[in-house]
Amino acid sequence: MTERLTLRGLNRATLARQMLLARENASVAETTARLCGSQAQEPKPPFVGLWTRITGFRAEDLHTALHERAVVRATMMRGTLHLMPAQDYLAFRAPIQPVLDAGLKMLGSRAKGLDIEKVLPVARGLLQESPRTFNEMRSLLQEEFPQVNERALGFAVRMCVPLVMVPTQDRWAFPRDSRFALAETWLGSAPSTDDPTAVEEFVLRYLAAFGPASAADAQTWSGLPALGEVLERLRPRLRAFSDERGRELFDLPDAPRPDEATPAPARFLPEFDSLVLAHSDRTRVISDEHRPGLTTKNLRVRATFLRDGFAAGTWETERKRKTATLRLRPFKPLPRSALKELATEAESLLAFIEPDATDFQVTTEPAA
Repeated sequence: MTERLTLRGLNRATLARQMLLARENASVAETTARLCGSQAQEPKPPFVGLWTRITGFRAEDLHTALHERAVVRATMMRGTLHLMPAQDYLAFRAPIQPVLDAGLKMLGSRAKGLDIEKVLPVARGLLQESPRTFNEMRSLLQEEFPQVNERALGFAVRMCVPLVMVPTQDRWAFPRDSRFALAETWLGSAPSTDDPTAVEEFVLRYLAAFGPASAADAQTWSGLPALGEVLERLRPRLRAFSDERGRELFDLPDAPRPDEATPAPARFLPEFDSLVLAHSDRTRVISDEHRPGLTTKNLRVRATFLRDGFAAGTWETERKRKTATLRLRPFKPLPRSALKELATEAESLLAFIEPDATDFQVTTEPAA
């Protein structure tokens, strides 16, 4: 008989994989490997996401990993930017390519006249000369293809050429208009394209980071279709469970599944954190009632805080002169003990985000 997992059991299992039951002593490369990538759509959130998971994390730790090329920021799951260990990027970039190819459909009528087979060799040639910003790339490509929409040219290169962002010494490592380099140039080798088991290994790594999970969960996270077929092939190597809704979930046999009574500390997740994006059914982290408020009209994913392992509200910071303020916006009224724990964690987070501030304040707005 298939073992049934409660909602709290799923929550604790996922938090254990995501290093959110306790901070751990781990390097940036080890952590991003365990997380199967860290969402990095904007430069600042990954620093916060690592701070909330790694004991004694410093911003310099990520800078060092990026400049030593142990970790890269590149387009991956769902066609969005992620931090990944260089070796994982090289291994898993090819399995993601169908998602990126499908993303070209977003261009619609702007793709008129776009011939990928002609554009990509020219783009590669330009990037072999030196890393370039996309403003530069679009301008140079338009000189070669004047009849094609410049945004379409840039987007095609972003989706179809394996690129990594070149880090700088800026505070959050990447300025607004960063340069991109060919992966093979930056890392010394091109992404692997000849591993027939790469998709299966990719799914196993997802389960290690976010399981137990369903085929729909894995598809939502990766953007890849037909992962049910992959999981069926992997079934002899996996354990099957059911959740409270009767869905079949898969997991690695020896992956951590703590008791549902395991304490979960207050934690702050940054914007776009993968924890709140990695499942089709996200009730293991955030209730269906509150999920719509997590994303803004312009598709920004708000920063959230966890109380007892579940998303209990959103947060944001503000800096005025030497005062740094973190505002809590709870979904529901919180008990005083929870607010005290959150305030302690928030003050530490403020000191990390705004190290030169001299006054740190935590405020709580009325529940929505």
